[in-house]
Amino acid sequence: MTAASPPEVLRAPLVVEFPFTRSLGPVQSAFLTGLREGVVLGVKTTDGRVMVPPAEYDPVTAEEIRDLVEVGAAGTVTTWAWNHAPRPHQPLATPFAWVLVRLDGADTALLHALDAPGPEAVRTGMRVRIRWAADRTGAITDIACFEPDDGDGGDDGHGGGGDGSSSRTAAAPHDGVFADPVTGIVAEARLDYTYSPGRAQTAYISALSERKTVGERCPSCRKVYVPPRGACPTCGVATTDHVEVGPAGTVTTFCIVNIKARNLDIEVPYVYAHIALDGAGLALHGRIGGIPYDQVRMGLRVEPVWSEGGRYPDHYRPTGEPDADYDAYKELI
Repeated sequence: MTAASPPEVLRAPLVVEFPFTRSLGPVQSAFLTGLREGVVLGVKTTDGRVMVPPAEYDPVTAEEIRDLVEVGAAGTVTTWAWNHAPRPHQPLATPFAWVLVRLDGADTALLHALDAPGPEAVRTGMRVRIRWAADRTGAITDIACFEPDDGDGGDDGHGGGGDGSSSRTAAAPHDGVFADPVTGIVAEARLDYTYSPGRAQTAYISALSERKTVGERCPSCRKVYVPPRGACPTCGVATTDHVEVGPAGTVTTFCIVNIKARNLDIEVPYVYAHIALDGAGLALHGRIGGIPYDQVRMGLRVEPVWSEGGRYPDHYRPTGEPDADYDAYKELI
């Protein structure tokens, strides 16, 4: 008797990203514009400390702070960690050290990369200096990285007092005024990873390829989970019984989307809804089509519409049935 071959392990690259545009206040605007001009600015707190990078409010008193000062382009490593395998979009493509650097004239440390040949070349207290980017636009990446500074008198683990410390830059007042100031930035937030579903999700995805929606029932509370999770979060027991649900269902809640998403070829406005498929114990997400957006309502009966070669429903459309009674789905909202 031949043993059954194990199921294929599914894997897929996934990207979660949320780039957003933010405006800058006077302090952050001056800091980033200063980097573009090769100047590092900090801000004085109410107790006289110099913060780099600058904040707009005192971390102790919460008072607004605007007293800008210029600090040095060299500083001291306060702590570090070696990065042996840089990821895409990190400051350097070759192994480097993440370092906290207290720039001369500052009382706080700035996180950035240190270009060093190996971890044996990095130590707390070593002197480093900024390596400026060739093309600067008004961003933290205008500091390409830090590099060892061997010409300033050696190590100093306490931010001062070592040989040559008298020549180090002290904080000097700065008005923060530059031509063509940076007033806004696009903050990139992105996570790249490989997703591999477990047993329950694999069965769910495989059933979708046959245009079926299959969930799993909890043997204790009898709730049917769609998509299945492999276990009931309420009862804490494994869910192994497969249950085909739908294909029709009921809109339990919905929202009207008025902002077009990047890389999504759907005209706004459109409706995204929670849909409780017949026989399911909770609702799943789906887009509603085939009906004007302002006619979608709670209780609307819908069915899936599959695109040619699609592995999941493209959207859901009205079935033409009477709306479901509220009591029939109120526990699924």
